[in-house]
Amino acid sequence: MAIETVDSTVETLESELKGDLITPEDEEKYDEARRVWNGMINRRPALVAQCEGVADVQAALRYAREHDLPIAVRGGGHGVAGRATVDDGLVIDLEPMHWVQVDPDSRRARAGAGATWGDVDRETQQFGLAVPGGVVSVTGIAGLTLGGGMGHVRRKYGLSCDNLVSADVVTADGEFIRASEDDHEDLFWALRGGGGNFGIVTAFEYECHPVGPEVAMCFVWYDGKQAEDALKFFREYTEDAPDEVSLLPFYAWVPELEEFPESSWGDSAIAFLGCHAGDPEVGEEALRPIREFADPVADFSGTIPYVELQSMLDEDYPDGRYYYWKSLYLDELNDEVIDSIVACSERCPVPLSTVDVWQGGGEIARVDADETAFPYRGVPYGLNFEANWDDPRETDAAVEWVRESIAEMREHSEARGQYVNFPGLEEDSSEIPFGDHAERLAEVKAKYDPEGVFRAHGNLKAEE
Repeated sequence: MAIETVDSTVETLESELKGDLITPEDEEKYDEARRVWNGMINRRPALVAQCEGVADVQAALRYAREHDLPIAVRGGGHGVAGRATVDDGLVIDLEPMHWVQVDPDSRRARAGAGATWGDVDRETQQFGLAVPGGVVSVTGIAGLTLGGGMGHVRRKYGLSCDNLVSADVVTADGEFIRASEDDHEDLFWALRGGGGNFGIVTAFEYECHPVGPEVAMCFVWYDGKQAEDALKFFREYTEDAPDEVSLLPFYAWVPELEEFPESSWGDSAIAFLGCHAGDPEVGEEALRPIREFADPVADFSGTIPYVELQSMLDEDYPDGRYYYWKSLYLDELNDEVIDSIVACSERCPVPLSTVDVWQGGGEIARVDADETAFPYRGVPYGLNFEANWDDPRETDAAVEWVRESIAEMREHSEARGQYVNFPGLEEDSSEIPFGDHAERLAEVKAKYDPEGVFRAHGNLKAEE
């Protein structure tokens, strides 16, 4: 349905919503309402329904189905693949639903689907608790959790989806249900790592863990010429690192900031970002070898409030910047793989970018492979090529670099799969990010959304 044909019926939906309904005629609001975090995405929906509760979600969904409008569901934060908007369709915007409630006695937190990890951290840290989330506080809880969720305490307490206790869901036919280990178990399984293809999750209930209020962290930068040696050192360190430690080494370029020596500005670098999810004094000792690998360009390590660690990278991911990220998993970080990572990194044409190596293992690997839809439990490393740039004239070069780098890394026998939340723009429908779980996910899709109302992943179809 084209935008102009919706106009005669929007008053019906508008009267049913407590929240706002934004149309292209709302010149002051429309451009802001349709804009998403990734500057690469520039779509023009017919309607944006800013939902304040479940009733709004049901009304918007009902309207979209009655008028055969494609649907996109938007949470509260980032969405690198552009799933949160759609041309000539209806965006069900959950951002107004950003409430958080914490029960410190049961160590449970409930949050609306529009909440960010910053919202959750702010409330849970009042009680010395945390839900394992991402590494940027303005990331939305919804997309991250549904795709898995890797953060600073992942090896001690698992992925975000591992800590999901229940989910409130509006299904494709408009029914409200609660999925958990005891109710709608098949849907609950799919929501934990299978993405947003099965219904609209309006609220998440999580298990919380004792973290903070202060944690030991390392954030140390070394000369990029030492990248190969640094990654080999990382490989050795992770062989017997305690579960409390979660590390993220990344290849980058030194920013022009006064915190760094001016002589290093613009130089390539290999940095280590890590957290210890236990006693800060113990943590500082556990992280000390990372800080003493060589003479650093800069070292920002120390003990800091957990909420500061969670928001430390926020300024690197502003709204409107261009982002294109693709990923894979590595069964081994051998010398040949390390050489390829560094070679690909050195060819990067846009210096705001990073090449990230996520340490896995720990609690992530202890969850049975079939317990959740997240498919890559025992893989020790995740690799993400993260192109970030501000000049649209650099788009072709940035995207080409990521695609060529991923293709080169896939030639290694140790490489496989793809992380659901780092999928490029999902332009290649042959790349199924669900591994051995794809068939089971398709069966869940056929049960809860047989008509394909939700299309968060175009490459996941209902099993016929």
